[in-house]
Amino acid sequence: MIDIALKRRVRGWMMFDFASQPYNTLLLTFIFGPYFASAVMDDPVQAQSVFGFAVGLAGLVMAVCAPILGAMADASGRHLAWIKTFSVLYVIGAAALWFAVPGAETVWPVLLVFCIGLIGMEFATIFTNAMLPTLGPLSEIGRISGSGWALGYVGGVLSLIVMLTLFAENASGVTLIGIPPLFGLDPDMREGTRLVGPFTAVWYIVFMVPFFLWVKPVRRVSETITPVSVSLRRLRETVRSLPARPSFTAYLGGSMLYRDALAGLYTFGGIYTAGVLGWSTTAIGVFGILAAVTGAVFAWAGGRMDRARGPKPVIVLCVVTLIVVSLAIVSVTPTSVFLLPVADGSVLPDIVFYVLGAIIGAAGGALQASSRTMLVRLVHIDHVTEGFGLYALAGKATAFLAPTLIGVVTLISGSQQIGVLPVVGLFILGLILLVWVKPEGERIP
Repeated sequence: MIDIALKRRVRGWMMFDFASQPYNTLLLTFIFGPYFASAVMDDPVQAQSVFGFAVGLAGLVMAVCAPILGAMADASGRHLAWIKTFSVLYVIGAAALWFAVPGAETVWPVLLVFCIGLIGMEFATIFTNAMLPTLGPLSEIGRISGSGWALGYVGGVLSLIVMLTLFAENASGVTLIGIPPLFGLDPDMREGTRLVGPFTAVWYIVFMVPFFLWVKPVRRVSETITPVSVSLRRLRETVRSLPARPSFTAYLGGSMLYRDALAGLYTFGGIYTAGVLGWSTTAIGVFGILAAVTGAVFAWAGGRMDRARGPKPVIVLCVVTLIVVSLAIVSVTPTSVFLLPVADGSVLPDIVFYVLGAIIGAAGGALQASSRTMLVRLVHIDHVTEGFGLYALAGKATAFLAPTLIGVVTLISGSQQIGVLPVVGLFILGLILLVWVKPEGERIP
């Protein structure tokens, strides 16, 4: 009976990844982001810059709040209550994107609701990740994390296929399979593409049902929520202890940089291909499906490698791969591949970019799954949400850095290609800091 309950708990926990992934896949990267750049705003360079500033501001909010909320959740034990609260923000923010009409007079209301949903998704993820140590022995955490992340990519792929085949219209007003958007949605007003917001919200609501049915608290919830002052005191003590824990501190710093760089690639991948290669929403969607499929496969495979050799070798291999691919990306244009000219109208740049996208998906999937496994090796079981709060702080303290740097460099250079170069430097700095991370972990009290 206990085994059945634990298996349901693990499956329910994994369903969060499946339910929440469309915010990243559909909204942040492959459908809404490119639509915002090409239709809500008509200047891809300016759109990339504005989008970068907005996402950066949301990252700053998350950086300030994440560790405080994590400490409060650990003290009170109310993890599920926090997940429900931030799920509401996720749903409201996603659903409101329906109002992002083409040629909007002002884009800030659109960006505001987008960031509200993004904040909800990220905070709900913090508290869900904090449940990872309760799902099995330490030797199995890598496999569970990898499988969960793989299931998330499956959710991203399926939701993207549904949007591309049934709703998101291309320049001809039809979907990927050549039909008008369902339910009589108006292609001229891009209603099929705009449905991506409400669709993402409904997807989350439906597939979070198993999570809330099967994932229950593993310890008693306290009768009262711990005062903020107490939570802040514990957090302050933890932060002060960081210099005495070089492995944990190096990991926070390294993951802060390479996760920020990866988020930059994901956030601006669709906008980049729309602006530089001139891809349609359909082409970008196919690109997204390919990247998500490789992400699912390698997140699962990375989980097995994680279980066999630990998370650090997986992380290092993935970061090195992403450095090489990031450099390759900026050398691909409609007229050149790896700085070598190609004939006018050649499909080679498109093919190469599809391959690079598949590699990004593969490395990114394994990297993210093993990164949260590494964190589990470093935190005390009684303060795991605080640990993930610090992990989120490490990720979000500079979450504004990659999009802001991309926004600034794009604005100054007037080039989308040059604008994405900051991610290379962030990956390299993150890789350097990983040298001081102990492969077997270094738990904090």
